[in-house]
Amino acid sequence: MELLKIQLQDAGRSKATLASDGSSAIATQTRPLTATALTMQLLKEKGIVGLYKGSCATLLRDITFSAIYFPLFAHLNALGKRRNSGDTAVFYVTLGAGIVAGGTSSFLVTPLDVVKTRLQLINHGKGEDRYKGIADCFVKLFKSEGVFAFYKGGFCRVMVVAPLFGIAQVVYYLGIGEKVVSYF
Repeated sequence: MELLKIQLQDAGRSKATLASDGSSAIATQTRPLTATALTMQLLKEKGIVGLYKGSCATLLRDITFSAIYFPLFAHLNALGKRRNSGDTAVFYVTLGAGIVAGGTSSFLVTPLDVVKTRLQLINHGKGEDRYKGIADCFVKLFKSEGVFAFYKGGFCRVMVVAPLFGIAQVVYYLGIGEKVVSYF
């Protein structure tokens, strides 16, 4: 799904900037691009393996995020005010710990997210780098765009992920998830 999302987001740029010679049919089609059409085109052009382009980079980003997020959340949540019983943090501490841990973790893994996104781009414009893997992408990106390229979109990523993880922790805190699952 991550690969499909990236291609759909990139479709407008690709259509506007790609050279007409030798570019993928994905970028040159005139109909609006849908997830289904994109999936079918990827399967036709790249096979089933094409749907998994950048999977290792996605796993690297997600595992690293989790390795930072969960211990940080637990630590921050443990520092806060407790309920009367003394065992559980109060609501707003859990919310704040989720927001801070989510924001911090997402910012710290932004370089991995940038590399993942670059690897998952299928269509390239004239003169754009092509990457052979994660390490190659890191090196080429650093040489051509510098260290700040690894943090492109970092603030926006934090603005999305931080509240998301704060809300997720509150949903867990309130027991909503357990109630929903109990109906199944």
